[in-house]
Amino acid sequence: MSCTAQKPPEYITADNGTSIAWLNDGASPTEAQRCGTFWLGGFKSDMRGSKAEVLADHARASERSFVRFDYSGHGESDGEFVDGTISSWLDQAQAVFTRCAQGRRVLIGSSMGGWIALLLAKRLIEAGQADRLGGLILIAPAADMTKDLMWDKYGDDFRDEVMRLGKYERPSEYSDEPYVITRALIEDGAQHLVLDQGLHMPCPVRILQGEDDPDVPWQHALKTYHAVSGEDVMFELIKHGDHRLSGERNLSLLSETAEAVCAQADMIG
Repeated sequence: MSCTAQKPPEYITADNGTSIAWLNDGASPTEAQRCGTFWLGGFKSDMRGSKAEVLADHARASERSFVRFDYSGHGESDGEFVDGTISSWLDQAQAVFTRCAQGRRVLIGSSMGGWIALLLAKRLIEAGQADRLGGLILIAPAADMTKDLMWDKYGDDFRDEVMRLGKYERPSEYSDEPYVITRALIEDGAQHLVLDQGLHMPCPVRILQGEDDPDVPWQHALKTYHAVSGEDVMFELIKHGDHRLSGERNLSLLSETAEAVCAQADMIG
């Protein structure tokens, strides 16, 4: 185990005044000659998880820029988790991307971060900034999760409690604290549904999905695959893979995939 002290984050201020923590590893974040990467974490996760750390190591070794951040109410950012919505976390992702991650980037989103990566890419394309997209890597993408994986899945007791009390506390396999799912999160998420209408991506898209994922079933990830159109979209189903995909072989696959997509973007220029 390394005894190296953690690098302290930098901060930007979001539009609502919340301080958002971010880090850059590898080359300077203003480096535009080579494609860099941009990390979007999952629901109630943080930017220092195992997948992000492996990508940071890869960025340093390959001299690419890797920018990661914490949503409000997550990790080292300010704010309360229960106040978060897809809209606010997407706005924060766009703010960090615009202000801290110059040049062409491969967006790498895990779980909820996969949904936000798709939404961020959609915003960039609509703003005429598709040239900033080197590609997308979606790990167990929880696209449309507030509807497909929460509202439609958890049953009548969940829906009744959310509507009556404004929140529902769901036990977590990954933390002693429950996931608090708010009515605001559910209602706001309905504004950002993408799977039924579909998305066209003018860049490579790679989906990495565990076969035994209990949180984002492979069938849902396959639905995301079918919803994304483009000339270079691939889906990889990992035998016996869980939701985190944080085993040594899976982490190696993630690094290899990131380098391959970045190198492909470098060739385009």
